Amino acid sequence: MSNKPLTINGTTFAAGTRTSIDLPVGKLYTHTPMTMPVHIVRGKKSGPTLFISAAIHGDEINGVEIIRRVLKLPLLKQLRGTIIAVPIVNVHGLINHSRYLPDRRDLNRSFPGSETGSLAARLAHLFMQQIVSQSTHGIDLHTGAIHRDNLPQIRANMDDEETEKLALAFDTPVIISSNLRDGSLRESAAEYGIPMLLYEAGEALRFDEVSIRAGVKGIINVMRSLQMLPAARSRSKKNIEPVVARSSSWIRASDSGILRAMVALGSRVKKDTLLGVVSDPFGESESNITAAYNGIVIGRTNLPLVNEGDALFHIARFDHVLDAANKLDEFNEEHSPELMPSPHTESPII
Repeated sequence: MSNKPLTINGTTFAAGTRTSIDLPVGKLYTHTPMTMPVHIVRGKKSGPTLFISAAIHGDEINGVEIIRRVLKLPLLKQLRGTIIAVPIVNVHGLINHSRYLPDRRDLNRSFPGSETGSLAARLAHLFMQQIVSQSTHGIDLHTGAIHRDNLPQIRANMDDEETEKLALAFDTPVIISSNLRDGSLRESAAEYGIPMLLYEAGEALRFDEVSIRAGVKGIINVMRSLQMLPAARSRSKKNIEPVVARSSSWIRASDSGILRAMVALGSRVKKDTLLGVVSDPFGESESNITAAYNGIVIGRTNLPLVNEGDALFHIARFDHVLDAANKLDEFNEEHSPELMPSPHTESPII
């Protein structure tokens, strides 16, 4: 791979430089200009070009902090190739604490977009033309929706050899081999031939320290796998291989009421395990919520007030649930809050 100059929105970046630019994304109706912040880090030596994006859904802010920490790492002085970091793709949504754009469209269902379409389509088109088309690989950072918490997990097309390699390198406790959704960034990146991972962890509008630290480590692992960074020092213990789920589904409320959850995020469950109970405020009528199959709880609602049909528990199905549980135990031990530095201390994790 040659380390030729990179040009984004008319600005050219030479090897061995790092710069921040602002991509114009239109104006507010107050005539205030809006821009998408982009930070480019170019190594002196040639290598892949990795885009890292966050806040495609404007209320999913864990990824913003993950990218900030990645960009502060002294390790980047040894970078080969290029990082294109976009911490806030959906600037409008972030400002409004909203998943969506002002036109109520979901940006991650609007790719590859159009130069003359809706606001969402125009933003998607800009991102594809200026960021994705310049890249060889990508990582997109997400969280659960509002009032929903996600176990740290990678979603990827595990039938693609290069994508599978990156997914295994990221080293989350769970990998979901998921289909490409129409209009998603993953689908459009695949059409460009760009292997891409989607990292899901935590809850909207909240920072989760475990999810953030795991995200930073995962990105570093992927860059090492791509030889963008030097290999890590050898470890004495052998990591448990990540396990892949080929399917997952939400268990929904059969009645409206108040939910009492019986299992935590990351719990191993068997078919018919009691997940929670939905009752009326008096407790006169109750309905049990049970697991439909063996698996791991990878997502759950944090809001106890539920309507009939609401998604309550997201369960990933595994052929070998014990292997998944062992990987999760290893992950929890490595990222235990008791072993973390004070939140007021900017300690390196690598």
